[in-house]
Amino acid sequence: MAEPLYQQIADDISRQIESGVLKPGDKLPSTRQLCDLYEVSETVIRFVMIQLKARGLVYGQPGRGVYVTKAD
Repeated sequence: MAEPLYQQIADDISRQIESGVLKPGDKLPSTRQLCDLYEVSETVIRFVMIQLKARGLVYGQPGRGVYVTKAD
């Protein structure tokens, strides 16, 4: 059975972070931009953000955006 779409997108963004395409401190695209990029709804992107935050890869700043976590 295929992974849920939100999981596939979270894995894709995780790979970008791990490979250095997205670096610590980089701001992720907006929810709207991610919706357009992956051709999904805002609900799917919300689930993606929950996954990435749970993995400790990103953090949110209310009103400012979501950023890649700084390396330890």
